Amino acid sequence: MKQHRHFEEELEKLKQCLVAMAGLAEAQVARAVESLMERDVAKAEAVIEGDSEIDELEMSVDNQAVQLLALQQPMARDLRFITMAMKIGNDLERVGDHAVNIAQNVSYIVEAPPLPQLPELEEMAGLATDMLNDALDAFVRADSGLAREIGRRDDRVDELHENVFRILLTHMMEDPRKIGAGIDTILISRNLERIADLATNVAEDVVFMVEGQNIKHHGYKEAP
Repeated sequence: MKQHRHFEEELEKLKQCLVAMAGLAEAQVARAVESLMERDVAKAEAVIEGDSEIDELEMSVDNQAVQLLALQQPMARDLRFITMAMKIGNDLERVGDHAVNIAQNVSYIVEAPPLPQLPELEEMAGLATDMLNDALDAFVRADSGLAREIGRRDDRVDELHENVFRILLTHMMEDPRKIGAGIDTILISRNLERIADLATNVAEDVVFMVEGQNIKHHGYKEAP
């Protein structure tokens, strides 16, 4: 009984560490998007400076998960949770990296003449942020229904990324002075698209953790 209680406490510590990491990743993406929309270099620099904390939390998640696997030999749902915690931790660290990439590109963009406003980029930023927030909520609540819904939004993000690319390419061809800012904005769009992909990965991991069903490459059908 005492050993079981200790195991449950260690599982909860792992979950709380991952929740803290998730909250930080969300905040980093939100701040990066704000720096883009507001052309705010100070916010961009804050994102870059905050990345090391996410890296440290990922190492903590990995260390705790490995100890649980090695010492407790968990089974069934607990095993799925621990292995998915490691994978989600890796995805969140990559989300943080993409937020940093956006912030770095913002630092370059603000020094160039502004491009025309792109509603497509704003919609894309909103979608990617919402997908990440919902994926992490699905993890915290173990809500596979919400997780299944998230992946369906990814096609729209991909479509917007393609639209942004075409629009900016046209601007750069018409005015070579816009090439630098145009390329940086395309890279921002690409990073937002990758954040949406990672949110989808997290959602798929939640479905596996809760239902034991691997839905990667199989679409987002309802649970049987």
